[in-house]
Amino acid sequence: MADIKTKFFGKELTSPVVAASCGLTNSLDNIKKMAAHGVGAVVLKSLFEEEIYHELNQELALRGNLDHSTDEYMDYFDYIIKEENLKNYTKLISDAKKAVDLPIVASINCVSSAEWVSFTKKIESAGADALELNLFVIPSNAERTSALNEQFYFETIQKVIEKVDIPVSIKISHYFSNLAKMVGDLSKTGVSDITLFNRFYMPDVDIDKEEIVGAQVLSSNNEYVVPLRWVALMNGKVDCNLAGTTGIHDVATMVKFLLAGANAVQVCSAIYKNGIDYIEILNKGLQSWMDEKGYQSINDFRGKLTIPGSENAQAFERVQFMKHYGEY
Repeated sequence: MADIKTKFFGKELTSPVVAASCGLTNSLDNIKKMAAHGVGAVVLKSLFEEEIYHELNQELALRGNLDHSTDEYMDYFDYIIKEENLKNYTKLISDAKKAVDLPIVASINCVSSAEWVSFTKKIESAGADALELNLFVIPSNAERTSALNEQFYFETIQKVIEKVDIPVSIKISHYFSNLAKMVGDLSKTGVSDITLFNRFYMPDVDIDKEEIVGAQVLSSNNEYVVPLRWVALMNGKVDCNLAGTTGIHDVATMVKFLLAGANAVQVCSAIYKNGIDYIEILNKGLQSWMDEKGYQSINDFRGKLTIPGSENAQAFERVQFMKHYGEY
């Protein structure tokens, strides 16, 4: 049977299927089930900077104090809310490492670099095999230059890498003016991997209630085309491994990413929709496809469609090529 081992998060994974950071990975029982069904690695649910600040403001509102400049605000933030969240998180890491034999990856979702660097050493000490920085700055501030937005990414990565010895991976969005250059430059910072792309929850509008509501939470199976294109475009042009995420709902889509050059795929919605045991179906489906094609390992075909100068590689670069493939 085909060998589906791969490398990501600086580790050898038994499968390219990675459980992406989500509510399901916040439970030790779920992590055990994922391990039993052959997941390659688990990225724990992210610590969200905004959630902690929101929790803080709720508490201070109840206490009738919203002056962020007071000593009380800083003491509460530093010694109670942050520490309590971090304590729960590091316990999950420790418990998971004792319970399963696979890489457990911590995740921090941050919009500033100041407060979060101090957390990373404690996460490493708890036993995390790697750290995923879930970085996102939406470029909605017209007064802020693209250079300043990009500076946040490099500053955060540099501070974290200097702080820890475990591999640091990043997950990013596609909101950059020169995406190819940005991905290439980020790959040279010392990160072990880059995952393309973040799928953040989007706002929608309820026209009856005239209110802002959440849009569709889970991805659809046609959303994979944008990250697929960019994994293909960046394969061979970066100094780290790549993974694809968003819209990966079946074996065929996973194979597409591997053919495009990905080392792994991060799945979330597919597990929500089909159950944790779907991980095993993805693994077996990949092995069956490889056996049918005569591939012994993922390295036998990974990146096959992005060989420089080939017609397949050029197709990922062209924008208007519908006639090449037939009229709609």
